[in-house]
Amino acid sequence: MASSHVSSTVVPVLDPDLGRSVFDRLHEIGFDGRGMTRPSYSEGENLAHGVFETVAREHGLEVRRDWAANLFVTLPGRNRDLPVVMTGSHADTVPCGGNFDGAAGAVAGLLVLCAWVRAGYQPERDATLIVTRAEESVWFPLSYLGSRTAFGLLDATALATPRSDDGISLRDHMLACGAQPDLCDRATVLQPARIDCFVELHIEQGPVLIEADVPVGIVTGICGSTRYRSVVIHGQYAHSGATPRRFRSDTVMAGASMMMALEAAWKQVEAEGEEMTLTFGVCQTDPAQANFAAVPGRLELVIDIRSRDEGLLERMNALVIEQARRAEAEYNVTVDLGPRTRSTPAVMDAGLQAEAKKIASTLDIPAILMPSGAGHDAATFAGQGIPTEMLFVRNANGSHNPDESMEFPDFLCGVQVLEHLLRHRASQD
Repeated sequence: MASSHVSSTVVPVLDPDLGRSVFDRLHEIGFDGRGMTRPSYSEGENLAHGVFETVAREHGLEVRRDWAANLFVTLPGRNRDLPVVMTGSHADTVPCGGNFDGAAGAVAGLLVLCAWVRAGYQPERDATLIVTRAEESVWFPLSYLGSRTAFGLLDATALATPRSDDGISLRDHMLACGAQPDLCDRATVLQPARIDCFVELHIEQGPVLIEADVPVGIVTGICGSTRYRSVVIHGQYAHSGATPRRFRSDTVMAGASMMMALEAAWKQVEAEGEEMTLTFGVCQTDPAQANFAAVPGRLELVIDIRSRDEGLLERMNALVIEQARRAEAEYNVTVDLGPRTRSTPAVMDAGLQAEAKKIASTLDIPAILMPSGAGHDAATFAGQGIPTEMLFVRNANGSHNPDESMEFPDFLCGVQVLEHLLRHRASQD
């Protein structure tokens, strides 16, 4: 039941100027001349974490880091033995991304805790903001790296994984950022039973809220994925005019055939009422050898399939392999799919969804229920059996690009819902 310590006179007030200031400081750290680039386990990510730590200490909040350098900011509760209420997100970006992906959720959690401090509100249980490391798997092919390390879910062999931009291992990047990779598999980590709930605010990364003309989305589930990040099709370079089709080993035609077959399967899946996405984010010949007058002998591509249905992901994965073998036979090429990476779909907590919807209605904030097509750290928490919810904030121009365009009033709408939801949970004794 609700604690008697919670009074209607306790009305925490969010500080918009503090929020704008933190976003401005993050922009200064990450701006690359076009967009934001704060690589996972980099000096830029370190500096971003430092911004959150500085503000937290200025407000008298507890600060600590775990072995992987994830940042934890805590407002102690009256009973510190109770499971903690958690929120948070990440501060790294994709190359030339925007300033709100990830950062908005971390800033939101910081604003909530700072507002509670200023209002003199002490929750019944601890409330903690986590600013995770390395959520963007473009830098290391490991989904949810920071939140997985926080729960001790990272195998020590993954520490040898090189970062995509410089080839330096995860272990060495961790060391350079003050982490202690030698404690992997041995350090104290988060225990699911000690966490009451996790709520992550994030910008929406698609156009649904824009189309619906509402500022806030209440997320029902998070897609999982199956990915091939380094597909290489090997064929034979040959003269474009002197080589009849029956003698060719054309990698571009083989790749195109695979892609069209997979797209046809995607259309069929949608026609049958199922949900998924399929993306070939890279498709390129060798610029040093491919030319106008040659049959292409090498093609590189990536395959990214996402769905909330794990069975569908497995069916599509089987189809990827089937189409690779067919293309080999039909086009006289070799298809090296490379390693497969994947993440598991996550279902959001029905009770938290209902509470968030009720809060939004009470605050007269328009909100809709919707799935998340992108992956988030919240999936890791849900996968540990922790009641988990996500809140989306309307954002024009998508995400993972410099043109992210979250309006600050929309952000404050999302933070208000977050604050009320966390305070409701944190007030339970």
